[in-house]
Order: sequence, then structure tokens, then C-alpha cells
Amino acid sequence: MIIVYTDGASSGNPGPSGAGIYIKQENSTSEFSIPLGVLSNHEAEFQAIIKALEICKDSFPDEILSFRSDSKVAVDVIENDYTKNKVFLPLLEKIRRESEGFPYFFIKWIPEKQNHQADMLAKKAIRNQ
Repeated sequence: MIIVYTDGASSGNPGPSGAGIYIKQENSTSEFSIPLGVLSNHEAEFQAIIKALEICKDSFPDEILSFRSDSKVAVDVIENDYTKNKVFLPLLEKIRRESEGFPYFFIKWIPEKQNHQADMLAKKAIRNQ
């Protein structure tokens, strides 16, 4: 099982945004800090999950994925597989498509303090734009 911590951050809402992705597998970890351009904070959270799925598709095909995010909004939308929000809908659809190839894709909400590594990586991505 691959454990993936994601965080999206924006400086301003909307503003320059970044995704932080921290991946744990058996005996190793990987870190990604990805600039996202100008987005709202919620959009950045969804984009961080999408970017992480894209990385996992290339690096860990056929693995069980357990995602963790401190974004209650993103986790709730994905868990319920539903949103009325017109901005979030295409993001949810992209997550559906990206997660299709994996045998299992789980996501759970975690408190911000448990997502420190991904948060640092997201803020680094904002600084590197």
C-alpha cells in the first residue's frame, strides 16, 4: 500500500498556489513540490490530489492508494462522489478518471498538524513560482 499525503496552498484566495505531495512506501519516501499558478485554496487542494494521482499512475500502477488530506471540502466531495459546486465538478471528474486504474483508492481527512510535510512542500511550490 502506498500512503500519500497531499496539501494545496495559495497565497491569497485566489493567488499563487502550490501542491505538496509526500509519498510513503515500504522503505522509502518521495517528495514533490509543484507550482499550480493562480487558484483558490480549495482548487489547489483538489489539484494536489490530481497531481498525486498522476504521479502514482506513473510510479505505482496497480498499487493500493491511501490518500490523506487536511482539506475537509476535498475529502468530503471525493468520499461522497458528489458536488453541486460548478468549479469542483470538473476536478472531481478528473479524480474519478485518474483513480480508475488502481485496485483501491481511499482518501481520509487528517488534522493539519498531521500533514506538516505536504504543507511545507506546498508552500515551497508557491515560493518557487
